[in-house]
Formats: sequence, C-alpha cells, structure tokens
Amino acid sequence: MTMHFSVLASGSTGNAFFVETEDQSFLVDAGLSGKALEGLFSDIGRDMSKLSGILVTHEHSDHIKGLGVIARKHKLPIYANAKTWNAMERNIGQIPIEQKFHFEMEQIKTFGSLDIESFGVSHDAAEPMFYSFHHEGKKVVLITDTGYVSDRVKGIISNAEAYIFESNHDVSMLRMGRYPWNIKRRILSDVGHVSNEDAALAMSEVAGDRTKRIYLAHLSLDNNMKDLARMSVEQTLKTQGIIVGEQFSIYDTDPKKATELVSV
Repeated sequence: MTMHFSVLASGSTGNAFFVETEDQSFLVDAGLSGKALEGLFSDIGRDMSKLSGILVTHEHSDHIKGLGVIARKHKLPIYANAKTWNAMERNIGQIPIEQKFHFEMEQIKTFGSLDIESFGVSHDAAEPMFYSFHHEGKKVVLITDTGYVSDRVKGIISNAEAYIFESNHDVSMLRMGRYPWNIKRRILSDVGHVSNEDAALAMSEVAGDRTKRIYLAHLSLDNNMKDLARMSVEQTLKTQGIIVGEQFSIYDTDPKKATELVSV
C-alpha cells in the first residue's frame, strides 16, 4: 500500500506532476504540449489514458498548455476551482460538461484510497492553489508558484514524507539579469516566486521527522541553476541547524525530463 510520484516536468517553461496509489492516479497541471506529456508518461512507464483525472493549480500557460488537448483526447475529468475555471476556459478550448469538476480552495476530496487537500498560495493568478496528497498515513506535498509561504500554509503542509518545493531564483542573478524591472519586481514580490534562500527557510520550518525527500522545483531558466539552487538551499538549511543528507535528501527536477518514479 504505497503512493508513487514523479515530477514529470518543472520550470518556467512547463510543469506537470504525477501521483498514484493502487487504485487512483492523477496528473497535476499539464503545462507542456500533449505530445511532450505523452512522452513523459511513457518514460515513467505509465498510460495517460488510465488517469483518474487532472488537477489544476492555476491558469498560467506553463501549467495548462496541454490541458485541453489531453483531457479531450483521453476523456479525463478536470478539477479546478471556480475562479481558475473562469480564467482558463478561453485558453483550453471547449471541455465537455461531464469532464468539468469544481475543487475549491481549502477542501479535502477523497478518491478511493487517496485524500487530496487543496490550499491557497500567494501568486498573481485568479485563485492559485496547490495540493497535499494523503494515503495510508503518508503525505506528499506539491507547492510552487508562491511569493511566500504563510504560517497557515506551513501548518497544512508540515511533516510530509516528500515535498516538491519551489526554489525559483537566485536573488543576485535576478537583480543583475536581463529582465525588465517590472518583471523583476513581480518575481520578488509577495505574489511572485520564492527565492532559493526563502524556500530553504520555509523548508526548515515544515520538514519533520517523517520528511525524507525534498525536490527543488520551478527553477527559473534565466535566474537560477540546479547546482546554485542546491548549494544555496543546503547552506541556508545549515544555518537553521539542518544538515542535508542526515534528516532528508534533496533532489533536482528538470523542465523536460521526469524524475524517477519513487514510492513513499
């Protein structure tokens, strides 16, 4: 009785996450082309047509690019809150009414052996929310696209076995980079994205004795690098008295390559 997951793709160019139990399987976000998503499913040895459904976090294109195409092709249910539905419908094409479902913020929905809990984040979208997955006493948390992690969210996501956690940018790279100032200001704001250091500080508060894996996710292609993110997170955690490798391990994600399908 285990829960498996894979970060299929993560980054500013496209995001998708897969989670399954013995009787349920869900895709969270479909921010790549239908063809690319089919390839990623093949890479982890899974069949997209057998999904129980697709969960949507918010309407930005790097999270919904392939949503309409694959939902129609495989006749998959889509779950999103009302404001996200309103914001994304014009971008995903016509979805049959029998495939449209509401999953509101701060809800827990039960699908067979899997309980899925939604929670709001601080991001410049209509009503962005992410998910915590519960199965047989185990918990996996997906949290990216947030300008900061509130105390309320920290309480919801604390002491999970695994986290897929945003580590979007290095502040110095962002400040010195080519983005116009209004974009930099948006990313650095409370409705933008968390930096490597801020991510690590939040991790230090939510990681518990059950925590074994933390995946660094949604890295900016322009303002971060895998090695830099990992080093910054490890150094910041060390200042909080946490030595990576003793309590938990840190893993990379990639915008085009799925992580290994692992169990918790």
